Amino acid sequence: MTGTPGMPASGVAAVALSRSFGPRTVLHDVSLHAPAGSVTGLLGANGAGKSTAIRIMLGLLRGGGQTLFFGQPLSAWSSPGHVVGAVLGGVAGHPAHQVRTHLTMVAKGLGLPKSRVDEVLDMVGLREAAGLRLKALSLGMAQRVGIAQAMLGNPPVLILDEPGNGLDPHSLRWLRTFLCDLAREGRAVLVSSHLLPEMEQLADGVVVLARGKVVAQTTMREITTRTGTVTAQSPSPDRLAALVEQAGGTTRPLQDGMISISGLDRFRVGALAAADSLPLTWLDERTSSLEEYYLSVAQEEFHIR
Repeated sequence: MTGTPGMPASGVAAVALSRSFGPRTVLHDVSLHAPAGSVTGLLGANGAGKSTAIRIMLGLLRGGGQTLFFGQPLSAWSSPGHVVGAVLGGVAGHPAHQVRTHLTMVAKGLGLPKSRVDEVLDMVGLREAAGLRLKALSLGMAQRVGIAQAMLGNPPVLILDEPGNGLDPHSLRWLRTFLCDLAREGRAVLVSSHLLPEMEQLADGVVVLARGKVVAQTTMREITTRTGTVTAQSPSPDRLAALVEQAGGTTRPLQDGMISISGLDRFRVGALAAADSLPLTWLDERTSSLEEYYLSVAQEEFHIR
C-alpha cells in the first residue's frame, strides 16, 4: 500500500485537519509534518487546538482532513499499536491495578509476550515500581508508566500531549533525554506543549498553532541561527554606526560608547570594523529564542472575562 502523492511518507503527515463544536470552529485547515528521526514540538497556548488536532490524527475524534503514518492512514495498519504509541495524560487503567498487571493486560491485547513488560519497565526505569498500584503513583511515575504503555509495541511513532505539565526538573530532564534518544533511533516523536523553555531544549522542529490555525512551521536551527541583536562598543561609536548603516544595518545608541545593531551579525560587524581599522572593545550577539519567535508569530489575544 502506498501513501498519498505529495504527502511525506516518512514520519507523520497531517493535512487539512478541521473540527467544529457546534457553531465554533476550533481547527482551521491544520497541516503539519513530524519527520522520522526528530522531535517535533506542537506549540500553542491553552485552547489553541493542540489536543483536538492530536485526537483527530489518532482517530479518537472525528474531523476533516487526513493523517498518514509512514505513508498510510492508521486504519490501514493491521496493528496500530505497533505503529504509534500515544501518551494523552495519566494512565488509562484501573486505579487499583498494579503497574505490572496493567501493562501485562495491554501487552496481551497487542499480542505481546510478558517479557515485553519487563523490557519497557527497564526502558523507563520503573522495574522496582512494578508492584505499585496506579493510584499510588506520583505524577512523574505515572507519566513514565504511560510512556511504557505507549512503547509496548515498539512503535516508530510516539505522540505525547502536554507531557511536561506538573513535572519536577528531574522528571523533565529524564523525559527530554528519553524522547531525544527515541528520535535518534529513527522514530518520529510529536510533543504538544506550551512550556517554551523546555521545548527549546527538546525539539528539533516546531509547529505553532494559534486560534486553531498553523501560523508557522520551522526548525529550531532556523530559529536560533536567525540574526539577533548585536551589541558593540568602540572608542568611536558614531563612526561604527555609520559603517553599519552603510552596510544595510540599523543602529541604536547605548551608554558608554556602545551601540545596538540589527540586520547584521557579529561577524559582519567585526569585519567592517577591521576593514576600517576601527578598534572594538566589546562585541556580542544575542540570538533569537523560541519564546521570542513564538510571540512574534502566534500573536494570541488575551481577554479578561
